[in-house]
Amino acid sequence: MKPIVEVKGLWKEYQRGAQKEKYLSLRDSILKTFQAQTKKEKFWALEDINFEVYPGDSLAIIGKNGAGKSTLLKILSKITPPTKGEIILRGRLASLLEVGTGFHPELTGRENIYLNGSILGLSQQEINRQFDAIVDFSGVDAFLETPLKHYSSGMQLRLAFAVAAHLEPEILVIDEVLAVGDHLFQKKCIDKMTDISRSGRTLIFVSHNTQAIKNLCQKGVILSEGRLNFVGEIDESLNRYLSLANTNDVGFNNNLQKGEGKIVFSNIYVQNEFVVSGEDLEIFIVMQSEIEIKETLLDFGLSIRDSDDIQMIHISNRFIHKDLLFSGKEMKLKVVFQNNLRPGRYFIALFVRENEIIQDWLTDCLIFTVQEGNPYGFNNTSAIQAKILPKFKIDIVEYEIN
Repeated sequence: MKPIVEVKGLWKEYQRGAQKEKYLSLRDSILKTFQAQTKKEKFWALEDINFEVYPGDSLAIIGKNGAGKSTLLKILSKITPPTKGEIILRGRLASLLEVGTGFHPELTGRENIYLNGSILGLSQQEINRQFDAIVDFSGVDAFLETPLKHYSSGMQLRLAFAVAAHLEPEILVIDEVLAVGDHLFQKKCIDKMTDISRSGRTLIFVSHNTQAIKNLCQKGVILSEGRLNFVGEIDESLNRYLSLANTNDVGFNNNLQKGEGKIVFSNIYVQNEFVVSGEDLEIFIVMQSEIEIKETLLDFGLSIRDSDDIQMIHISNRFIHKDLLFSGKEMKLKVVFQNNLRPGRYFIALFVRENEIIQDWLTDCLIFTVQEGNPYGFNNTSAIQAKILPKFKIDIVEYEIN
């Protein structure tokens, strides 16, 4: 069986700082001729990418922001051409890369459905057959005769996804646009993509939602700084990606500091060499002030969220009535808790407040990976579906029913 998608020796070059030229007058054009031209730095967004996708495969493209995922999808969708290499498609491809892709803002919702269908090569009769299902799924029936420019981003997403999913392409390419939709619509989209995958059509999916990737995809492609890092089964792909992400991202990041800045976080690190599920986790935090502070009470908070952006832990000294008295120019804190988190990648956020005024507030200031610890001694830990693995016991008791 031939692959439905072949990516062969794919390279894509861009220029840093490249912008569209504004319209110039004759005078501006002449002056520009004599001005020194700034040399624009070129870089490879993709370098020698090779992989194959077979009919019925569900493939996840995984990587950090800037790894080249969106560039690859744009080339697959023929939105932008490769600099070198080629892509061979043996089927009709529909893509949903960002809100409004392939839609015209001046056309109505109804007209855009037919426009997209025509772009996919469908006849009017084929579009008519799916029209009611598209409208019902999108939930925008009351606005079908309204120009798309008056739709909210959520309404545009609903319509775009409904069109892409219902016009039955052999290959469906989905970028992480589902983050725009509400929770119920996201679930509806995931269910629809599951149906598409089970129907034998080919799905190529980009997302940071590891749970959605696990549910939808059988294989994974890892991109790292524009290069192909790994191609294989989805469980191994995710494990390798989390390991890679942990290696590259560990370390205090204070690029997004917010607040008054009188007292700020200057460091955070995890003491444990390996963070293992079921064992105590020790986190050390350092706060500093540029000026000598005599005495002041602080409210401190720490939260941890998972790779699905779900907040797992939120703690504060206020919850346990613990006073934190800052004096001098530095304070060091040690936070210890039993780590009942499942194996996976987690993100720490910090805040410190003085007299109800936020002094510093950091998000994603430390990223760490929890490894399998099998706290229950259960031989099939993957069968445990919960986000948290608490210590517990079950007792048989005798009681009377009143």
